Amino acid sequence: MVSKTDDIQASVPNCNVNTVDLAEGETPDHQETKAPNKDPCACGHSASTVVMNGGGAHYHSEEESKQDGGGDTDGVEDSNEQEVIVIQDTGFTVKIQAPGTEPFDLQVSPQEMVQEIHQVLMDREDTCHRTCFSLQLDGNVLDNFAELKSIEGLQEGSLLKVVEEPYTVREARIHVRHIRDLLKSLDPSDAYNGVDCNSLSFLSVFTDGDLGDSGKRKKKGSDLEQIDCTPPEHILPGSKERPLVPLQPQNKDWKVIMTPMQCLKVLTMSGWNPPPGNRKMHGDLMYLYMVTVEERHISITASTRGFYLNQSTTYTFNPKPANPSFLSHSLVELLSQISPAFKKNFTVLQKTRVQRHPFERIATPFQVYSWTAPQVDHTMDCVRAEDAYTSRLGYEEHIPGQTRDWNEELQTTRELARKNLPERLLRERAIFKVHSDFAAAATRGSMAVIDGNVMAINPGEETRMQMFIWNNIFFSLGFDVRDHYRELGGDAAAHAAPTNDLNGVRAYGAVDVEGLYTLGTVVVDYRGYRVTAQSIIPGILEREQEQSVIYGSIDFGKTVVSHGKYLELLERTSRPLKVQRHNVLNEKDESVELCSSVECKGIIGNDGRHYILDLLRTFPPDLNFLPVEGEELSPESVRQGFPRQHRHRLACLRQELIEAFVEHRYLLFMKMAALQLMQQKANKESKMATLTENNSPEAAVPALPSTENPDALAKSSETSTETLTDGKSNAVQIETTSTTDAPQPAATEATTTEAAPKAEQTTETNIPSAAATTMTASQATPTEDNVVPTVTTNGPLVPVATAIQNGECESPLDDPKSREVVLNACKAVGSISNTSFDIRFNPDIFSPGVRFPEDSVDDIQKQKQLLKDAAAFLVSCQIPSLVKDCLDHSALPMDGATLTEALHQRGINVRYLGNVLEFVDKTPAKAQLEHFYRIGISELITRCAKHIFKTYLQTMYSISQGVELSALSAAVSHFLNCFLSSFPDAVAHLPADELVSRRKNRKRRNRVPGGGDNTAWASLTPSELWKNIVSEAQSYYNFTLHCENADQVVEKYGLQKITLLREISIKAGIQILIKEYNFDSRHKPAFTEEDILNIFPVVKHVNPKASDAFHFFQSGQAKVQQGYLKEGCELINEALNLFNNVYGAMHVEICACLRLLARLNYIMGDHHEALSNQQKAVLMSERVLGVEHPNTIQEYMHLALYCFANGQLSTALKLLYRARYLMLMVCGEDHPEMALLDSNIGLVLHGVMEYDLSLRFLENALAINSKYHGPRSLKVALSHHLVARVYESKAEFRSALQHEKEGYTIYKNQVGEAHEKTKESSEYLKYLTQQAVALQRTMNEIYKNGSNASIMPLKFTAPSMASVLEQLNIINGIIFIPLSQKDLENLKAEVQRRQQLQESGKSMEELTVDGPLELEDKIPMDVNVD
Repeated sequence: MVSKTDDIQASVPNCNVNTVDLAEGETPDHQETKAPNKDPCACGHSASTVVMNGGGAHYHSEEESKQDGGGDTDGVEDSNEQEVIVIQDTGFTVKIQAPGTEPFDLQVSPQEMVQEIHQVLMDREDTCHRTCFSLQLDGNVLDNFAELKSIEGLQEGSLLKVVEEPYTVREARIHVRHIRDLLKSLDPSDAYNGVDCNSLSFLSVFTDGDLGDSGKRKKKGSDLEQIDCTPPEHILPGSKERPLVPLQPQNKDWKVIMTPMQCLKVLTMSGWNPPPGNRKMHGDLMYLYMVTVEERHISITASTRGFYLNQSTTYTFNPKPANPSFLSHSLVELLSQISPAFKKNFTVLQKTRVQRHPFERIATPFQVYSWTAPQVDHTMDCVRAEDAYTSRLGYEEHIPGQTRDWNEELQTTRELARKNLPERLLRERAIFKVHSDFAAAATRGSMAVIDGNVMAINPGEETRMQMFIWNNIFFSLGFDVRDHYRELGGDAAAHAAPTNDLNGVRAYGAVDVEGLYTLGTVVVDYRGYRVTAQSIIPGILEREQEQSVIYGSIDFGKTVVSHGKYLELLERTSRPLKVQRHNVLNEKDESVELCSSVECKGIIGNDGRHYILDLLRTFPPDLNFLPVEGEELSPESVRQGFPRQHRHRLACLRQELIEAFVEHRYLLFMKMAALQLMQQKANKESKMATLTENNSPEAAVPALPSTENPDALAKSSETSTETLTDGKSNAVQIETTSTTDAPQPAATEATTTEAAPKAEQTTETNIPSAAATTMTASQATPTEDNVVPTVTTNGPLVPVATAIQNGECESPLDDPKSREVVLNACKAVGSISNTSFDIRFNPDIFSPGVRFPEDSVDDIQKQKQLLKDAAAFLVSCQIPSLVKDCLDHSALPMDGATLTEALHQRGINVRYLGNVLEFVDKTPAKAQLEHFYRIGISELITRCAKHIFKTYLQTMYSISQGVELSALSAAVSHFLNCFLSSFPDAVAHLPADELVSRRKNRKRRNRVPGGGDNTAWASLTPSELWKNIVSEAQSYYNFTLHCENADQVVEKYGLQKITLLREISIKAGIQILIKEYNFDSRHKPAFTEEDILNIFPVVKHVNPKASDAFHFFQSGQAKVQQGYLKEGCELINEALNLFNNVYGAMHVEICACLRLLARLNYIMGDHHEALSNQQKAVLMSERVLGVEHPNTIQEYMHLALYCFANGQLSTALKLLYRARYLMLMVCGEDHPEMALLDSNIGLVLHGVMEYDLSLRFLENALAINSKYHGPRSLKVALSHHLVARVYESKAEFRSALQHEKEGYTIYKNQVGEAHEKTKESSEYLKYLTQQAVALQRTMNEIYKNGSNASIMPLKFTAPSMASVLEQLNIINGIIFIPLSQKDLENLKAEVQRRQQLQESGKSMEELTVDGPLELEDKIPMDVNVD
């Protein structure tokens, strides 16, 4: 597309943008202020602010943070400003003249290539049927791959002519493919079948087309009368019905197309292809066969000059042109002359296609599969047929006959220059594109392997051991080949190894060290098998592995080799990945140095590149799941029943956990050092004061807790922080300037979170004893006259820099006592250096078969202790932190995927799910965690079922024989019946063999013995399956399930069968027919074999990141949080441009960007722009995450709010009903987020005067809020107020008074009588009382005087739209701020005051209605500024 920027103004960010890593809802740790002279520190963060367990401050693996003032950040940002100007070169307009059309204007940008104009023309309604043309400027043909700015004479207003070119075979094929794509452009079958990166979107069904236009069409607020507000029965609160069909509503465009290709009946390659030699001499390229809607059968020749009718028929070949031949340069022109129906319908089709939002049509970067689909008619399609039979030869579209060298492409893109922003963008775009292509090819190949479509390279071996090569990709199956993993857990280990390896590839890829290469890796689960797809190292297939490996070990540590170059390259990754250099013994008892685990192999390819592979032990082992004889775990782990035997010995800690643990240790390190220095200083002062008394300084320094259990420090040091910050005289100062006599100030180690490209630039700090180390200003936060060491959010940083406050000691580490302090602190936290904080892990500890030299015994002991501490940290800090986040609603998982994400963000592996659930079960506030517990149980059950399903499918058929595939749908439906149906004796209906005739018996006898009658799957019964699930839960998750069938689970844990069906289908890749299933019938099973439509692959791959765009996005978030909305908005816009540059138009990160942008547009009063951006966010979320993903549900809610603000009330209601339906399906009604949704629905219904309906939703919201936030929460007070307003509108004053009193009481108790909210409530109570008294008086009058009563008119107020919108904004966490300068200043002051309050331990709940606000979608501005 030409206009990638969506007409966003070019905006240059401030110099020195401070990029702060922000997890959702987190306050930045150092914030940049615009005018440093006015306010030296935007936030007085003390050391105690950083979340101890790192739970809050944790980021996704691939992100990186730059520290303000760390090393060379300033320079980078300065250059960014220049580069951004370059990249946002202004666009210009050119005229395009195509044959047969009027010239039209096209806006282009100088960076674009000529090819991109080609794409636009092939998409435009009036030129879409042309593919084979060139663009000419003054008679000169433009090079397709030239950038527009490099073309001489091309300027504003230039005329470009579209000139038809002669066809070649390739061009003719491309043309036919393109015409077929145009004919299928509205046909959803590709999206249902999960091909070509098509996916579903249903937003337009609810918005009746594009929202932007309808916003202009409708008169605001005047459509009240016509709205039908009644929701379908199943959406109402309390409804138990959970239908499946509304998940995919019928799109009216599709009704036109559901009889696809109705411009043509048949378009296919003719059987007369290829043209014989004599016809090639006449220019024939290929022959097509078509049947028009009018039933006319025609043969068409594609020649170099275009397409014409020939005289061939089905049985006679006569290639001569017919009379008339209708020779046309494009097929569309030809068919329009032959078939009037084609002409008419094609025009309608293209009009409809162009009206659809581009985001409904653009391909997604990675394939998204739908777990439900309608029965779609299978049509004749030559292109699809050709793809299926040529792609297995490795043909790729448009480069017939050539296979892509994936390894070369993946590695070459990594080698691209990255010095400045344009170079980095080009590099990241190339990396992302190749990765998404590779993932698609690898998925297709894996499916072909399992379908038995690829020949093995070792066909003589048994199926499990076979390996495959297809399309230059190497495929292996997840089985333990040649007992490779025998000591590690056999097949279970072989199944886990590929995902561990992928995590390793992801981590090394994120560090991105120049000169070190990893393989393209994709892991695919399909039909019960796990396939690993990898790019091929040049030359590896020509030699034995033993000869190739020059670093690492091929036999788990028995023989080990090392290599200087590899050590040098891996050393650069060791700091960001926290890997310790260490020595191991080889088979000759010689010491060999490594900087990775022994399994990590180094191979130099024939291309001279240094590759590393087998990265399955990049991260250290998880001792909680690795019982080792003679090793005792820490008490925290033992209390939880660890160590526990796992299926395999490859259980590793996650990278997020390592990061959080190191950060936690760093905090302890700083606290300890500060505490001791403070005590030393106090000693000194007391010495000076009482010279007579003989106080030895040693006596005053407390005995340090031993290295054995540094976590004991946490408790002592927490108390120390207060003394540090309170006591002004006893403060420790950290130097912010380097001392002059120091040889060289040690550079701060600004380690990036995942340490992306900056890793190489940081300098190692080995402090000479006299060197004074420094901390930059951003790392020390001044609070009045004392300075307390604070912690940066990204792990290890600086050696403690300390100067005694009165400056007696110029260089603090000259002072032996200070040095001793640092040494003690280093020892206590397990640092590998004695002079600075540096924690790293040895990944080979506890690896079977690895031996260490004798001289490293102490070091190994330290490392063992560190691993035990990390394992204990997971259970004692991270799990409680997750539960706490769920309690205060800063983490709100809605389904299995979001629960897994929440666990992973905090470094908790899913194998801990049982422990997490037990912890929740024992929590006093269990009632407020019911939603979390239920989602956890559902996830645990469906994961167990998935494990069983995997082996169930494997017993069914083997790849080599492909037997019993005929029964696959019967087997899957039988499994689902056993899993979910209430039918007690689900019997497998062995499908009547479609091919069997009367000679059935004879045929049976001739079947392959052992392979043929493989119907073991049919003997599975529901009770047996549930027994297996219960025992799997016990053995894998150590969790006891109390249930014997699906109905008991539903009863006991409050689960929904439809939710379980969705979870198992997504996890196992099952696609089912969309219809209503009767799970509860005791007379017939819920599923038949016809209900199973397909099995999809479940794919895991690396997601390359757009790092610069991400920094802009973070800076924008930080700015918004500080109240600089305009600057924030510009930065987010900039981020959007850069994201589009790298990812193309569709990506999950662009979705987050659009959501935040819409939010900002809305707050700044631009409702229309907010609507447009949010519409894109919803479409994108549906397309890249799935139509019922929790994120999509939230996007729908935001869009409904902006629709309401734009006066589109009926659309807003439809969107909210859709969101409610999806949420009911995904997690049921009992979820905290449902309260927000119901409050939204209730308010909109109140606005359209549907009071009774409104009450149903608002009272449900009140009940849910009371349950999950506690009856005294401010959210509950607001809920009471909303209900009271509706009762007031209904003139039921008694009920209104009752609810408002409840609200008033909560406000009075929580925020005091003087608070604005309490006063408002009190006023409203008075008003209600007056109304109630007036009503009572009138009633009494009627009773007394009968019909003669003179009745005072009562005021019944219908709510104004403005008041409804105001309440909507409040519940969604938005307050409008007119952007006058004075208001902005007030706001900034308020935001800073909040942050200081937060630090002093007051909860956000006291200030805001909305509790802790999530940054990404709740702007923390609940300050009413009029």
